[in-house]
Amino acid sequence: MSEGLAGQRFVVISGCSGGGKSSLLAELARRGHAVVEEPGRRIVQQELATGGHALPWVDGAAFARRAIDLALADRIAAAGRDGWIFFDRGLVDAAVALEHFTGEPVLEGLCRDHRFHRRVFLAPPWPEIYRVDAERQHGLEEAEAEYRRLAEAYPMLGYDVVLLPRLGVGERADFVLKTLAT
Repeated sequence: MSEGLAGQRFVVISGCSGGGKSSLLAELARRGHAVVEEPGRRIVQQELATGGHALPWVDGAAFARRAIDLALADRIAAAGRDGWIFFDRGLVDAAVALEHFTGEPVLEGLCRDHRFHRRVFLAPPWPEIYRVDAERQHGLEEAEAEYRRLAEAYPMLGYDVVLLPRLGVGERADFVLKTLAT
Protein backbone atom coordinates (compact mmCIF):
# COMPACT_ATOMS: atom_id res chain seq x y z
CA MET A 1 0.00 0.00 0.00
CA SER A 2 1.35 3.44 -0.84
CA GLU A 3 2.38 5.95 1.82
CA GLY A 4 -0.54 8.20 0.85
CA LEU A 5 -3.21 5.49 1.07
CA ALA A 6 -1.86 4.16 4.36
CA GLY A 7 -1.73 7.70 5.75
CA GLN A 8 -5.48 8.05 5.23
CA ARG A 9 -5.95 5.36 7.90
CA PHE A 10 -3.38 6.88 10.27
CA VAL A 11 -5.25 8.96 12.85
CA VAL A 12 -3.36 11.22 15.25
CA ILE A 13 -4.51 11.84 18.79
CA SER A 14 -2.42 14.76 20.02
CA GLY A 15 -2.71 17.80 22.24
CA CYS A 16 -1.93 18.72 25.79
CA SER A 17 0.17 16.44 27.97
CA GLY A 18 -2.04 15.02 30.65
CA GLY A 19 -5.18 15.68 28.60
CA GLY A 20 -6.43 12.08 28.59
CA LYS A 21 -4.92 10.88 25.31
CA SER A 22 -3.45 7.65 26.67
CA SER A 23 -6.73 6.65 28.32
CA LEU A 24 -8.60 7.31 25.08
CA LEU A 25 -6.12 5.26 23.08
CA ALA A 26 -6.34 2.39 25.56
CA GLU A 27 -10.12 2.40 25.06
CA LEU A 28 -9.74 2.40 21.27
CA ALA A 29 -7.33 -0.55 21.58
CA ARG A 30 -9.80 -2.35 23.86
CA ARG A 31 -12.35 -1.97 21.07
CA GLY A 32 -10.03 -3.73 18.65
CA HIS A 33 -8.35 -0.82 16.90
CA ALA A 34 -4.62 -0.70 16.27
CA VAL A 35 -2.81 1.82 18.46
CA VAL A 36 0.76 3.11 18.21
CA GLU A 37 2.19 4.20 21.55
CA GLU A 38 3.63 7.67 21.99
CA PRO A 39 7.26 7.84 20.83
CA GLY A 40 8.19 10.30 23.58
CA ARG A 41 6.97 8.08 26.42
CA ARG A 42 8.86 5.10 25.02
CA ILE A 43 12.05 7.14 24.73
CA VAL A 44 11.71 8.54 28.26
CA GLN A 45 11.12 5.05 29.68
CA GLN A 46 14.20 3.70 27.90
CA GLU A 47 16.39 6.65 28.87
CA LEU A 48 15.34 6.46 32.53
CA ALA A 49 16.00 2.73 32.59
CA THR A 50 19.47 3.07 31.05
CA GLY A 51 20.60 6.38 32.57
CA GLY A 52 20.47 8.09 29.18
CA HIS A 53 20.31 11.82 28.50
CA ALA A 54 17.84 12.05 25.58
CA LEU A 55 15.17 13.35 27.94
CA PRO A 56 13.11 16.46 27.24
CA TRP A 57 14.24 18.05 30.52
CA VAL A 58 17.95 17.16 29.96
CA ASP A 59 18.63 17.28 26.20
CA GLY A 60 15.46 18.29 24.40
CA ALA A 61 17.06 18.31 20.95
CA ALA A 62 18.37 14.73 21.29
CA PHE A 63 14.98 13.66 22.63
CA ALA A 64 13.11 15.28 19.70
CA ARG A 65 15.47 13.80 17.10
CA ARG A 66 14.98 10.32 18.55
CA ALA A 67 11.21 10.91 18.61
CA ILE A 68 11.26 11.81 14.90
CA ASP A 69 13.21 8.65 14.06
CA LEU A 70 10.87 6.50 16.12
CA ALA A 71 7.75 8.15 14.64
CA LEU A 72 9.01 7.47 11.11
CA ALA A 73 9.71 3.83 12.02
CA ASP A 74 6.22 3.58 13.56
CA ARG A 75 4.65 4.72 10.27
CA ILE A 76 6.53 2.04 8.35
CA ALA A 77 5.54 -0.66 10.85
CA ALA A 78 1.88 0.43 10.83
CA ALA A 79 1.50 0.41 7.06
CA GLY A 80 0.82 -3.33 6.99
CA ARG A 81 -2.04 -3.15 9.47
CA ASP A 82 -5.71 -3.01 8.49
CA GLY A 83 -8.36 -0.52 9.54
CA TRP A 84 -7.87 2.64 11.56
CA ILE A 85 -4.49 3.00 13.19
CA PHE A 86 -4.46 5.49 16.05
CA PHE A 87 -1.20 7.25 16.87
CA ASP A 88 -0.55 8.64 20.33
CA ARG A 89 1.21 11.77 19.12
CA GLY A 90 3.86 11.10 16.51
CA LEU A 91 5.79 12.78 13.74
CA VAL A 92 4.27 16.27 13.79
CA ASP A 93 4.58 16.46 17.58
CA ALA A 94 8.24 15.42 17.41
CA ALA A 95 9.01 17.93 14.65
CA VAL A 96 7.26 20.71 16.61
CA ALA A 97 9.38 19.77 19.62
CA LEU A 98 12.61 19.85 17.60
CA GLU A 99 11.76 23.29 16.21
CA HIS A 100 10.97 24.47 19.74
CA PHE A 101 14.23 23.15 21.21
CA THR A 102 16.55 24.13 18.33
CA GLY A 103 14.82 26.55 15.98
CA GLU A 104 15.57 24.17 13.09
CA PRO A 105 12.84 24.56 10.41
CA VAL A 106 12.01 20.85 9.98
CA LEU A 107 8.25 20.79 10.42
CA GLU A 108 6.93 21.61 6.96
CA GLY A 109 9.42 19.61 4.90
CA LEU A 110 9.34 16.49 7.04
CA CYS A 111 5.61 16.45 7.66
CA ARG A 112 4.57 17.31 4.08
CA ASP A 113 5.99 13.98 2.91
CA HIS A 114 4.47 11.84 5.68
CA ARG A 115 0.77 12.63 5.94
CA PHE A 116 -1.85 11.35 8.35
CA HIS A 117 -5.64 11.33 8.14
CA ARG A 118 -6.89 14.85 7.42
CA ARG A 119 -8.63 15.00 10.80
CA VAL A 120 -6.40 15.29 13.84
CA PHE A 121 -7.88 15.04 17.32
CA LEU A 122 -6.43 17.42 19.91
CA ALA A 123 -6.88 16.98 23.63
CA PRO A 124 -7.14 20.47 25.14
CA PRO A 125 -5.63 21.28 28.53
CA TRP A 126 -7.59 19.58 31.32
CA PRO A 127 -6.16 20.83 34.64
CA GLU A 128 -8.42 18.58 36.72
CA ILE A 129 -6.76 15.41 35.41
CA TYR A 130 -3.22 16.71 34.78
CA ARG A 131 -0.52 14.90 36.77
CA VAL A 132 3.26 15.11 36.91
CA ASP A 133 5.03 11.76 37.13
CA ALA A 134 8.51 10.28 36.58
CA GLU A 135 7.97 10.32 32.80
CA ARG A 136 6.19 13.70 32.65
CA GLN A 137 8.18 16.11 34.74
CA HIS A 138 6.97 19.38 33.26
CA GLY A 139 4.17 21.38 34.82
CA LEU A 140 0.80 22.33 33.41
CA GLU A 141 2.02 25.72 32.18
CA GLU A 142 4.65 24.09 29.97
CA ALA A 143 2.10 21.50 28.79
CA GLU A 144 -0.26 24.30 27.80
CA ALA A 145 2.52 26.06 25.84
CA GLU A 146 3.22 22.81 24.00
CA TYR A 147 -0.50 22.49 23.25
CA ARG A 148 -0.56 25.99 21.73
CA ARG A 149 2.38 25.10 19.47
CA LEU A 150 0.59 21.95 18.28
CA ALA A 151 -2.75 23.76 17.85
CA GLU A 152 -0.94 26.16 15.53
CA ALA A 153 1.16 23.59 13.64
CA TYR A 154 -1.51 21.09 12.61
CA PRO A 155 -3.77 23.60 10.77
CA MET A 156 -0.69 25.22 9.21
CA LEU A 157 0.10 21.79 7.72
CA GLY A 158 -3.43 21.52 6.29
CA TYR A 159 -5.05 19.28 8.90
CA ASP A 160 -8.61 19.70 10.17
CA VAL A 161 -8.26 19.93 13.94
CA VAL A 162 -11.05 18.40 16.01
CA LEU A 163 -10.99 19.24 19.71
CA LEU A 164 -11.71 16.30 21.97
CA PRO A 165 -14.55 17.08 24.35
CA ARG A 166 -14.05 16.67 28.08
CA LEU A 167 -16.07 13.50 28.41
CA GLY A 168 -15.60 10.09 29.92
CA VAL A 169 -13.21 7.76 28.12
CA GLY A 170 -15.92 5.67 26.45
CA GLU A 171 -17.78 8.75 25.27
CA ARG A 172 -14.57 10.23 23.90
CA ALA A 173 -13.88 7.02 21.94
CA ASP A 174 -17.44 7.10 20.57
CA PHE A 175 -16.88 10.74 19.54
CA VAL A 176 -13.66 9.92 17.66
CA LEU A 177 -15.15 6.95 15.82
CA LYS A 178 -18.34 8.82 14.93
CA THR A 179 -16.32 11.82 13.67
CA LEU A 180 -14.19 9.56 11.46
CA ALA A 181 -17.32 7.93 10.01
CA THR A 182 -18.56 11.25 8.63
